[in-house]
Amino acid sequence: MQKLLLLTLLYFCFGMLHARQTDEPKKYLIYLADKNNTPYSIQHPEQFLSTKSIARRLRQQIPVTTRDLPVDPAYVQSIKSKGIEVWYTSRWFNAVVIRATQTQLTEINSLPFIKGTRALNRLSSSSEKAVTSIKYDLRVTSEATGPSLEDKDYGKTFHQAEMLGVTDLHEAGFHGEGMTIAVFDAGFPAVNSIPAFAHLFQENRIAGTYDFVEKKKNAFSANSHGTMVLSTMAAYAPGLMIGTAYKANYLLLRTEDAATEHNIEEVNWLLAAEYADSAGADVINSSLGYSVFDAPSVSYTYDQMDGNTAIVTKAADFAAATGMLVVVSAGNEGNKAWQYVTAPADADSVLTVGAVDSLGTVASFSSRGPAADGRIKPDVVAMGASVYVLNTAGNIVKSNGTSFSGPIMAGFAASLWQAYQTRSNYEIIQFIRQLGHLSGAPNNTLGYGIPNYSRTVTGLPTPGSNNGVMVVNPVTGNELVLLLSEPWTNQRAELQLLDTTGKLILKKQLQPNLERQTLDLQPLALQKGVYLCRISSGKQITTVRFVKL
Repeated sequence: MQKLLLLTLLYFCFGMLHARQTDEPKKYLIYLADKNNTPYSIQHPEQFLSTKSIARRLRQQIPVTTRDLPVDPAYVQSIKSKGIEVWYTSRWFNAVVIRATQTQLTEINSLPFIKGTRALNRLSSSSEKAVTSIKYDLRVTSEATGPSLEDKDYGKTFHQAEMLGVTDLHEAGFHGEGMTIAVFDAGFPAVNSIPAFAHLFQENRIAGTYDFVEKKKNAFSANSHGTMVLSTMAAYAPGLMIGTAYKANYLLLRTEDAATEHNIEEVNWLLAAEYADSAGADVINSSLGYSVFDAPSVSYTYDQMDGNTAIVTKAADFAAATGMLVVVSAGNEGNKAWQYVTAPADADSVLTVGAVDSLGTVASFSSRGPAADGRIKPDVVAMGASVYVLNTAGNIVKSNGTSFSGPIMAGFAASLWQAYQTRSNYEIIQFIRQLGHLSGAPNNTLGYGIPNYSRTVTGLPTPGSNNGVMVVNPVTGNELVLLLSEPWTNQRAELQLLDTTGKLILKKQLQPNLERQTLDLQPLALQKGVYLCRISSGKQITTVRFVKL
């Protein structure tokens, strides 16, 4: 009898527990049917996009579409009227993120404008964490710098920057000024107190912060991964570390809950991308990748790494469609059972970055390609093995991962795009691929290889100059070959050869009516390095760079 009573009690307890778990509030993505009655209009994008966001589209001739319109507020209000908490709305997916019980979910599924639902399988506490005050403890000051950095200023990070030609890019005067980089990560603790980030606050380079996990503005907390990632781009501590785009503006957005892995983090990524778009970001850096999830979330298979399936992959392509340059880490699965790139690295409109060591050899952990549909991945590689980053104590330490090769590349891409602002995001991706040392024979380990700024002389003139002059590059022998187009060939023109400091090495008149001009470099005994070739005629002037090997 006692055993029967005990069993009855246990069944009752388990039943109560199951009922409570079944009706525990969870996160869901609710797809809406349409935007037919929205009060917003594509003719008035200033209602939902910033001036900078609109300017980015105009510059790249990208129209505002119905996908950019906010969700219909009447639909949102109808959901709220059922007593359901709406956390976020998504313009691109025409969806809302709600926190609801199973009973509530069943109720709203009967609404006529609900197209579909997807469980995000993330329990959410009934009360949010208190928003802590943001402390700015800026113990050192930094002066704005121009192209006057010396190699020693980069400290231990010199090689990881120089591998991409970032030092030359900085020397040319491009440090990311005017560019905005949105960083998606797991948190940014101590960024507001580490001296190497002081210039970001003193020069108002933090364009915004938000924590999509905790639904709060302050992102200076949680996991330290984002702090280390940010340091590779934004740090400025001469003699210790110089980031690849330390003069850019930054949006710090927490999308990742490092303690778990669920689909809600993909949706957080989507929401952050929409935030970055509306705020006018130029570049997104994401060191996050998704393939295997914690139960009960359903994991992806390699076949689904096809550029069209994963939530976060779709979000990345939508972000690229607005004109943002999306730079993502390939993943650290190269020496694991998965082996391949993870989402959103499989997206076809992003720049996917793998990792190499200091010698340019692929890191064993760097995820391999191809994407499931056969596309080459990664696109390019940068140093990701034994790279130097800052920890939350502000100390420089070594770390490994495509988590760091990605942002090193993102900072490079932002500074490069600053130099060539008339190019579209897709043109910059293609340009960076062409700068890779394997551009002629890409593979699924290194992609198009290690890009380097010095290879920009293959045809792109110095920003602000006139087109029509190309250099056959790099110069491996003693002949510099110039290719001229009209009107250079039908007028008297002068050539000036300079080093990167501006020192004049040679001045010479070019032959008229000759498209191909050859200059003998042997008498000049040029050392290996980057040089400038300036062509002028009257008020017309253009400059191209070349590398002497």
